[in-house]
This record gives sequence, structure tokens and C-alpha cells, in this order.
Amino acid sequence: MERGARIIIHEWVRVKAWDKVLIVTSKEHQAEAKALEMQARKKARSVNTLIVENKGRHVGIFFDDNEAVFDPYTAIIAATEYSLVTTKAAKRAIQKHKKFLSLPLSTNDGRSLLEFDFLLMDTKKSRMMAKLFMKYLRSSGKVHVTTPAGTDMMFYKENRNPGFFNGVLRDGKGYSSSSIEVYVPIEETKTEGIMVLDGSLGYIGRADEPTRIIFKGGRIVDIEETPTGIRLKKYMEEYFDPRIYIAGELGIGLNSCSNCLGNCYIEDESAYGTFHVGLGRNIALGGVQNAKGHFDLVCREPDIFTDNRQIMDRGKIIAPEPVLY
Repeated sequence: MERGARIIIHEWVRVKAWDKVLIVTSKEHQAEAKALEMQARKKARSVNTLIVENKGRHVGIFFDDNEAVFDPYTAIIAATEYSLVTTKAAKRAIQKHKKFLSLPLSTNDGRSLLEFDFLLMDTKKSRMMAKLFMKYLRSSGKVHVTTPAGTDMMFYKENRNPGFFNGVLRDGKGYSSSSIEVYVPIEETKTEGIMVLDGSLGYIGRADEPTRIIFKGGRIVDIEETPTGIRLKKYMEEYFDPRIYIAGELGIGLNSCSNCLGNCYIEDESAYGTFHVGLGRNIALGGVQNAKGHFDLVCREPDIFTDNRQIMDRGKIIAPEPVLY
């Protein structure tokens, strides 16, 4: 845990003496917060912890209702169970050019996220990989994704710019997530096709068997009645928000130190050789969709085409033409 906290504070956030640091957490994750605080105090004179009531997937509602909560601080680490990155308070902090790291700590195997080896990913390597993808994503209007399991989906992104996360706030111009990925805030009403879910179901763990999910007009319209599908349906119904069925993000994992095993939400969606569809809220990513939450469905070994140019083959990056850095 100490190793993970050191990476986050010194390499990702790069806390400075003049920073006013806020660590947002819940009582269930005070051990992680304390480890982060100990590392932050080695650098900054002002370090505070905000403990919020753990409302599970609905924790973001407080940060939608209190947009100015981060105003007194220069560096915010959102170390809660679920992601705060798409909340209104996070969006405001980012617009005010504060440092903001989303660090959702949800795991399913009893370990702390700070103990996982995926935090060791070479961030320079991930930056180079991201730039290759973004070159082609930026100039395309649509993205076609297929997988050996049977996924066949079309995403649209007119006037939507891709971005990337690799933990390092400087690379994200002050804003990042611990999920090491390229993301696109796709058009919310246009996603079409079939996803065969064979990776993970975001916060609720591994897909135990391939499960067909149908998207039409930008949203999920049918989920196959497998045990995995039944588990997913129940989870989504408990949001009590029809917007959670809307596809708002296309993500591509860049972390070659990650495995998609269902043990950790962030590790699953970061895993190199996977792609994911983010459902629900996407406002802080550059979209216009608000919702009571955001989570991702992860699939393995994608072939990815930007317009008609292939950039990934069975989960491996391919360069359609030489790229100069």
C-alpha cells in the first residue's frame, strides 16, 4: 500500500510544497487515505481529508449537488469506492485548472487497489501508445469494433475529441484517472450493434460467460438472460435512472501490467488488449450526458477501425502508417 501511495503522490500527482491537497474518501477506505496523506505531507504543507458517507454507486450525487466543494484546494485526489471523475464538482475543478485525480478504490478480491501491480505501468510508454490511437481517432467520424466472440458495434464521434488517462496529471493537463486508457466521449444517440460481453461488468466483477447486449439508437435495448446478463440487469435497475443505459464513452485499455480478471474495476478497464463501453454520465469526458452514475463493460481482443483504417488487431496495436513523434 505504501508503494502504491508513493507512486500516486510523487509520480502521478507530483504534489508540490505550495499545494493545498484534499483527499476525498470514505470510512471504508481510511487506510488508503492515511497512506496517501503520509506521502503528501512529505511534500505539501496543507493536506486535508474529506470523509464522505459511502453511498456506493450514488456517491457522485453529493458532488453534483455541491459543485464548489473543491474550490479551496489546488490538488484533489478522489479516493472513494466509485469514480467521481464525471461529476459536476470534478468538472468545475478541472475547468479551474486544479489538479484532479480520480482514484476509484473498488475491488472484488479483498485487496486494496494501492497493492495492485498495475500501478507500476510505464507512463511514458502509455503516453506513446495513446498518441498513436489519438492521431487516428481525432480525424475520424466513426469507429467500428469487432471481437472474435461476436461483438460488432459502430460508434460515432462527430465534433468529439479523444483524450487519454495514465494517472499522470501533467500529461492530462492537470486532470487524470488511474485508469490507463484512451477514451472518446461518443455521440450519445447513435451507438448501434451487438456487444458480446466477455471481460468484466465494471464494479461487479467478471463476466462468467459470454453475454449478448444489443445497442440501438445509442442505448442498451436488450441483455441476454445468462447468469451474467441477469446480474447486470439487476445492477443497472438499481440506479433507478434510464440514462444509465446510454453509451457515452468508448475506451481502449493501454496498461500492459493489468489483467482483466474481475478483481478490480480500474484494472479491468485499463487492461491492454481490451476495449470498453462507458455507460451513463460522460460530462467530464467531453460529452453532454448526465446520469446518476457511470460504469464500464469490458470486452477482449478487439479489432478497431477508425473510419476504414484499422488501428487494433485482436487486441494488439497496429500502425496503419509510420507515426512521427
